[in-house]
Amino acid sequence: MQRRFMTVDVFTDDQFGGNPLAVVLDPQGLSDAQMQQIAAEFNLSETTFVFPPQDPRHTAEVRIFTPQAEIPFAGHPNIGTAFALACSGEINGRAVGDMLQFEELAGVVTLTLERIQGDVVGAQLTAPQQFQRMQDLSPALVAAAGGLEPNDVDLSAHQPCIASTGMPFVFAALHHRERLAEAGVQTQVMAKHLPRDLVTGVFFYAPTDEPNLDYQARMFAPLHGIAEDPATGSANVALIGLLADIDSAEDLVLRKSIAQGVDMGRPSFLLAEAEKRAGVVSATRIAGHCVAVMEGQLTLS
Repeated sequence: MQRRFMTVDVFTDDQFGGNPLAVVLDPQGLSDAQMQQIAAEFNLSETTFVFPPQDPRHTAEVRIFTPQAEIPFAGHPNIGTAFALACSGEINGRAVGDMLQFEELAGVVTLTLERIQGDVVGAQLTAPQQFQRMQDLSPALVAAAGGLEPNDVDLSAHQPCIASTGMPFVFAALHHRERLAEAGVQTQVMAKHLPRDLVTGVFFYAPTDEPNLDYQARMFAPLHGIAEDPATGSANVALIGLLADIDSAEDLVLRKSIAQGVDMGRPSFLLAEAEKRAGVVSATRIAGHCVAVMEGQLTLS
């Protein structure tokens, strides 16, 4: 049997930048095991499979697989899948509108397409779950997970912690961009202290003085088969929630620009936004552009 697929580079305006994604457009009849094998074959950070929705008011049911596991939510797969569906023009026999709603394990993810002169260039997503800050972690432990020293971790704004808007990550701020460039994942430390059932990966970020850019970031998730991710929407949308949460203002709309993937040669650019009302982070969003790369057929025995 044959199944159609597209690949898309996400959070970039340039082919072969950003985070590549494979989108299987007609996966009906595939088993869970087959979908996992296809994701392992593509060997990208994630592969999505687009099914008819359970609720006809929604656009589609979208299942997301890393090379090693299915996950409940992720950012670049949602942005890229919305873009791929817009490029194809229809989904399950229906025209694709400017607002899409994807049913996922973490909940319903709402996306809005972005157009320039009528052409779809990307999308913005709203996270499916409200921001949560969970446990704080030892700076020494988190530094060790990234091959860094404890004094590399900047504690002025927050302790290293686990936070989530649908996918839990470890977050740690670093003092200097130079130390971010020197980070490298320590899989044994993560396997022992930060297992896959606790967190998806470890996310480090550092301020930058580059124009129109607030932070550089890196994310490591080796226990999901992702040594390093070029762009992690689900982590960056939780980061903006964390930054809004620790801000002293009771009410705000916070926007930050974030680059990721630079140190691995896949530069990505993300725009993050959070709303805070009466001291509570009420909504978080992430946006970026996409570029189509390939279309083809999977031939399955």
